[in-house]
Amino acid sequence: DPAAAADISPPATWRNAKETADTPTLSSAQLATWWRQFNDPMLDQLIDTALQNSPDIQTALSRIAESRARRGVEKASLLPTLSGNVSAKESYNRNHNTHTTTSGDSYAAGLDASWEIDLFGKNRASLAAADADLRETEEDFYYSQVSLAAEIATAYITLPSSEAQLAVIERTLVTRSETTQLALWKEEAGTGDSLDAQQAVSTLEQARAAIPALQKTIVQTRNQLCVLLGQNPGSLDDLLKSAQELPAAPARFAAALPAETLRQRPDIRAAEQSFFAAFQRTKAAELERLPTLNLSGSIGVEALRAGDLFSPDATVGSLLAGLTAPIFQGGRIDQNIAIQTEQQKQAALSYKSTVLTALSEVEDALIAVQKTADRIAALEKAAAAAREADRLAAIRYEAGDIDISSVLDTQRTLLGLEEQLVAARAELLSAYVQLYKSLGGGWTPLAA
Repeated sequence: DPAAAADISPPATWRNAKETADTPTLSSAQLATWWRQFNDPMLDQLIDTALQNSPDIQTALSRIAESRARRGVEKASLLPTLSGNVSAKESYNRNHNTHTTTSGDSYAAGLDASWEIDLFGKNRASLAAADADLRETEEDFYYSQVSLAAEIATAYITLPSSEAQLAVIERTLVTRSETTQLALWKEEAGTGDSLDAQQAVSTLEQARAAIPALQKTIVQTRNQLCVLLGQNPGSLDDLLKSAQELPAAPARFAAALPAETLRQRPDIRAAEQSFFAAFQRTKAAELERLPTLNLSGSIGVEALRAGDLFSPDATVGSLLAGLTAPIFQGGRIDQNIAIQTEQQKQAALSYKSTVLTALSEVEDALIAVQKTADRIAALEKAAAAAREADRLAAIRYEAGDIDISSVLDTQRTLLGLEEQLVAARAELLSAYVQLYKSLGGGWTPLAA
């Protein structure tokens, strides 16, 4: 048991879960396709396509096939081996006394068999380790699905978030351009000074300077999605241009209990299988000290003509049994046991680290969802107040009641709050993505 070896047990409940008894829990089927909770058909299409075409997924499938072949090699060690042989011999004999030469032909065919009897289970332990290796690669494949779905969802959220921030700046540029133009007109009319005009120009260009960085993020995110889907950069541009709004945040749900979550996560099950494989290899190394029994035998026929092999002149056969035991190996067996024992310890520690990381990821995601939602509520109130302040400042500036610095301050405040609000909404969606991932969602089992 890797949990016992690692001296770890999951907590009874999540520390940061504040759901009520009426909060629904996602079913296994809903958790397997958690991205559908965002109700965004384009996100569904991107993830479904990636799970079919991604090079990472194809690589994980290839590793499963490789692991199955390696298991086949180990399984073959439990079975006898059989080989066949056919030979032909032509001989010449020269008699120097009679000056005569005689010749003769002979033909033979036979079967050779050998079998190492697994007296103490060494080969069976190696086969059990190969079985665990196979299960580990299958769990790695499932975790590749989990990671890919989360990575695509995160990138997809980044795309409309960046576009929304760009739209905020473009709206701000319209307002700031009007303020700047008004300041320039007042300077020309002699009712304002150049300081106000230059401050307005500076604020306008500062906002404009943020546009290239956002445009770069948009293009790079589209390219990232293409790579994740196994397509050339730019191939999704037409499709992704319609993704201009952030998906809606999913409904709140209760996280499964920690013990259930640990059983759901493929990376934890993979670490468990890694530990079991290491345990079996340690067992096989220890059994190297014990004797091995080998059986070998052969049966063959001999004839003077090749055509007579099926009605041979002679039949020969042999059977041999041998029991061998290691006496002196120069410490090789003991050192190999030490190696496997340490690898078993490392597998137990790796399992412990994986479990602790999983528990931490769920707690982090839970608190991120809660606190980001609280932050959004506060930002929405602040942004609403800033919009009203910006409107009033513009009216008072046109009336000459305040100077331009007050107007510019309200515009900067509004821009900052609107950008923060867009970023916080994207952050909330990403927190949900991480929560789904940390709960082990996003994978489906291989077809039998």
